[in-house]
Amino acid sequence: MTSIEGAPAAKGVRSPRPIGPDTNVRLGVFAALATYTIWGVLPLFFKLLEHVNPVGVVANRILCSLFFVVAILYFRHQFGEVRAALKDRRTVLLMCVSAVLIAGNWLIFVWAVANNHVLEVSFGYFINPLVSVAIGMVLLSERLSRTQAIAIAIALVAIGIQAIGLGSVPWVSLVLALTFAFYGYVRKTVNVGSAAGLAIETLVLIPISAAYIFYLLTGPAPDFYADPTTTLFLVMTGPMTAVPLVMFAFAARQLRLSTIGMFQYIAPSLQFAVAVFVFGEDLSPARLAGFALIWVSLAVFSFGSWRERGPRPA
Repeated sequence: MTSIEGAPAAKGVRSPRPIGPDTNVRLGVFAALATYTIWGVLPLFFKLLEHVNPVGVVANRILCSLFFVVAILYFRHQFGEVRAALKDRRTVLLMCVSAVLIAGNWLIFVWAVANNHVLEVSFGYFINPLVSVAIGMVLLSERLSRTQAIAIAIALVAIGIQAIGLGSVPWVSLVLALTFAFYGYVRKTVNVGSAAGLAIETLVLIPISAAYIFYLLTGPAPDFYADPTTTLFLVMTGPMTAVPLVMFAFAARQLRLSTIGMFQYIAPSLQFAVAVFVFGEDLSPARLAGFALIWVSLAVFSFGSWRERGPRPA
C-alpha cells in the first residue's frame, strides 16, 4: 500500500483516502438527496406563513433570495458571470421570461399550501417530467418513444380521474407543472449558472416586489413585520430558496442526468405524505386512483428511459 504521494506507507499506518471521482459522486448523491428532501418538506415551512398574503410571501422571498444569492456569488467569485449575462440582450430577455415563470410557480405553490391544496401540489410535481417531455415534442420536434407515449396517455387519464375526485379541473397541479416545465425549458436555452441565473431573475422581479412590500407596510393590510417570528420566517425564505438550488447545481455537475432523474420523485412523494399524514387533506378514492395511475405512468416512463439508455459499459 502506498500513500497519496506515492511513497511507501508506514507499517500499521493507514494512508489518507484521496478525494477523487468516487468521493465527488457520493457528495453529489448527498446534495441531490438534501435538495429534493428540502423541496419535499417546504410545505411545512410555508404553512407557518399561511396568515401572510401569498403575494407578500413571494415578494419577500424574492427580496431575501437576492441578498442570499449575492452572498453566494461573492464568496464564489461569480459576479463576472452575472455581468456577462446582462450584456447579452437575448439572455436578459429570456431571463425575464424565466423570472415571470418561476414567480408564478412560487405564488401558486404558496397559495396552495396556505389553502390546503398540497395534494394538488404533489400531483403537479409528479406530472412535471411528463409535461417536460410533451413540451420537447411540441417545441423541439422531439419524437416520442412508445413507452413515453403510453406514459403520457396514462397521465392524461390520471388527470381526468383527479378532476373527478376534485370536482373540477386540477388547475393548481397543471399550472405548477406547466410553469416549472416551461421554466426548465427556458433556462436550458441560456448558458447561465444556477446562482447567477437566480440573481438575475430576482433582480428582474425586485422593483415589483419592493413596491408591493412598501404597499404592505404603508397600506391598510396588517404589518406582518411587527411580529418578530413572522419576520424571521419571511427572511428565511431566502436561504430556503437559494440553498437547494445551489446544492442542485452541484449535484448536477457530479452526477449523470439519469441519476438525477431518479431523485426527482422524492419531493412530490414527501409532499404527498405531508398532505395526507400531517395536514390531513382528504384523499378520496378517486384522487387515490388518480395518484395510482400517475405512479404507473411514471414507472412506465422510467422503465422506457432505462431501456433506451441500455446497460452501462463495464
